[in-house]
Amino acid sequence: MENVNYLSVVEEVMQQIKSTGAFLVVKSKVDKKINLMTIGWAAFGFMWRKPIMTVMVRKSRFTHHIIEKASSFTVNIPTNDLEEALNFCGTKSGRDFNKFKECNLSIIPAQKVDTPVINLQGFHYECKIVYKSILNPDFLCQEYKEDVYTDNDYHTLYFGEIVACYKTIS
Repeated sequence: MENVNYLSVVEEVMQQIKSTGAFLVVKSKVDKKINLMTIGWAAFGFMWRKPIMTVMVRKSRFTHHIIEKASSFTVNIPTNDLEEALNFCGTKSGRDFNKFKECNLSIIPAQKVDTPVINLQGFHYECKIVYKSILNPDFLCQEYKEDVYTDNDYHTLYFGEIVACYKTIS
């Protein structure tokens, strides 16, 4: 495992997120339930004097129910070919499937947060949730409403302070 500066790999990470996606893992503090989903959108920045990663989860997703009871999330970006697993986790619900079992994915403890990371070759971001905001359609441009939210299933944005970023090789 190699610790890396979160900004030094952003270009590579964003290319992977845009092309095939990444795994978002969440763990409820209440019932300890863990779920993962594929994300194709994320943002990196520097806010409140901290490195921040923002992820978006629609209210209709099973993951939304869990992340609402979470204090952290992890984003796991594979560098090997896990396109089939990413596709499965982006199209099937954790309500109906154990995605870890179906995709032969295992988890390991994270370094600094309660939510685990996926045991995969790639980059891992561990994020402590510091803020969330429900997307308000009144403030969204019409073009995006018509293009992305035809079903009115708006996202909640979760801002996570990046507390660890590293690359695993195995």
